[in-house]
Amino acid sequence: MENILEIRYLNLFFGQYQALYNVNLSLGRGSMHALVGESGCGKSMTAMSVMRLLPKGAKITDGSIYFKGENLLEYKEKQMRELRGNKIALIPQDPMTSLNPLYTIGNQLVEAIQAHSRVSERQALRKAKEVMNLVSIPDADKKLNFYPHEFSGGMKQRIIIAMALACQAELIIADEPTTALDVTIQKQIMDLLDEIKKEFGTTILLISHDLALVSNYADYVSVMYAGHVVEEAPAREFFKRPLHPYSVALLNSLPTRNPALKLRTIEGAPPSIQEEIIGCKFHPRCDICKPEVCDVKEPELTKRNSNHYSACWVK
Repeated sequence: MENILEIRYLNLFFGQYQALYNVNLSLGRGSMHALVGESGCGKSMTAMSVMRLLPKGAKITDGSIYFKGENLLEYKEKQMRELRGNKIALIPQDPMTSLNPLYTIGNQLVEAIQAHSRVSERQALRKAKEVMNLVSIPDADKKLNFYPHEFSGGMKQRIIIAMALACQAELIIADEPTTALDVTIQKQIMDLLDEIKKEFGTTILLISHDLALVSNYADYVSVMYAGHVVEEAPAREFFKRPLHPYSVALLNSLPTRNPALKLRTIEGAPPSIQEEIIGCKFHPRCDICKPEVCDVKEPELTKRNSNHYSACWVK
């Protein structure tokens, strides 16, 4: 499978503190690749590095980010503006951050379409109606005149997805796209993203802490902990046979249908970027830690079989 996005040895700092450590990530064209882990593990910083929309104080010191063979870290800001929303689109956790409350949905869709393609306002409006229908928003003619506050959370997310479709984005970064939605709407949004992937060959980077959701939709899974990628595998292989103790602990903490099985928690909390931990970053919380090895040297992501990688001294 051809890779549309390749992140290689990405290191990111906030001042003197390191937030991402040699992150490597490859996304096959037309796949849904899930990036999972607890809050604060580096998932969103990795995604924002791709978009070149990092918060103040964050700086990439090493590495490369190749999109369709071109290193985005070498792009000028003007080139990135042309790429964002056009070839690479972001679906944020809170769609209100992307929708202007002062303008109608129609105005915002038309503006997005015209920003990335040379079409008349009439042609852009026709395209806006088409993508509204594609994301199953009824009465497009009427709804285009609505303001963001007149839509539910799920409908707002559909509108953000419609903008990505209108601009024919080849890569969609979905950063916790279902966090603020109820379970029924979560499934509708994920089904929609899955349909887009299959119908248009769109690549999706799904950032999530919800492993149950990931298991139903992702083709490939990368697990992050404390700024490191600690495991990578095809989704089916990962959920059948996780290798890293952090991955195992995450899966063991999921609710089950068997009332006899107690919910297991992961003791402690992920370290902050100011906290210095020698060796494996997970070893203070790990059940199978071997102190003579694990708190001495940091393990590298190593190939365990044909397409399964893990960073652990023990397993």
